[in-house]
Amino acid sequence: MERVLETTASRIRAQREMTDPITEAHRERVPNKDRVLEVLNHLRLLLLDHIPEAHLEPELEVVHGLLAAVVGEKSTEAIRHVPEMRHCLALDVEAALHGDPAAKNYGEIIVSYPSTLAVSTYRIANVLYRLGEPVVARIMSEEAHSRTGIDIHPGATIGCHFFIDHGTGVVIGESSEIGDRVKLYHGVTLGAFSTRKGRALAGTKRHPTIEDDVTIYPSATILGGQTVIGRGSVIGANVRLAESVPPYTKVVMEPPRLQMIQEAERDGVHDWAI
Repeated sequence: MERVLETTASRIRAQREMTDPITEAHRERVPNKDRVLEVLNHLRLLLLDHIPEAHLEPELEVVHGLLAAVVGEKSTEAIRHVPEMRHCLALDVEAALHGDPAAKNYGEIIVSYPSTLAVSTYRIANVLYRLGEPVVARIMSEEAHSRTGIDIHPGATIGCHFFIDHGTGVVIGESSEIGDRVKLYHGVTLGAFSTRKGRALAGTKRHPTIEDDVTIYPSATILGGQTVIGRGSVIGANVRLAESVPPYTKVVMEPPRLQMIQEAERDGVHDWAI
C-alpha cells in the first residue's frame, strides 16, 4: 500500500508541473467562496429589511468590511448601489403578489418564494459583475441556482417588477436583456445557439432581448442574440423561438392531436396499457 501511495503522489506532482486547466486555475486570483457567500447573506438580509433601522449603519459598516476583503476598493461603490438594488427588489416582490393568485401577502413572498431568493441574489451579483468582479458574482448566482433551480447569469440585464413563477428550470443567459414588468414561468430558457466558435463569441450578444410587459409560459425556449420579443407579447408553453416577434403578439403551439380510446371495463379491472 505504501508503494501505491508513493507512486500516486509522484504522478500527481508530475501532473501539477504541467500546464493544464486545474493547475492554471490555482495561478489565477480566485476569491474565497466562504467569504463571498458571507457577503451575499449579509446583503440579502439588508435588502429584505431583516436588519432593524437602529442597526443600519453598523450593519453597512460590517458589509463594507466583508466586501473589502473580497473586492478591495470596489466595496465602496458596491455599497452605494444598495438603495438601487432594494428599490428594484421591492418592485419584484410586488410583481409576485400581483402575479400569483396563490400568494397571501408580501411576507410569504419574501420568506418562501424561490423567485425572491434567486432575483435578490441576481440584483447583488449583477452590481458586482458590472464592477468587474465576474467570479465573485458567479459564485453568488450559483449558490442561488443550487438552492432554487433558477439559473440567472449575473451578466444579464433585467428590469424591475420581475417575477419568476414556480421557477424550477429557468435559465437566463449572460447577454439576455429583459425589460420591466416581465413574468416567466418554470422551465423557460433564454439561451444561445451552440456553435463551434466557442470562446471567439465571448463578449458578444448571444441571448435574446425581452421587452417590457412580456409573459413567457412554461418550457418555452427563446434562442439567439438577434431575437427580440416585442413589448406586451405573450409566448405560450413549449414554444421554441429563434426569430423576433413584433410587439403585442401572442405565440402559441398548435394543439397536438390527441387520440382517446374508450374501452369496456373487464372483470372490474382497467387495462392501462397502450
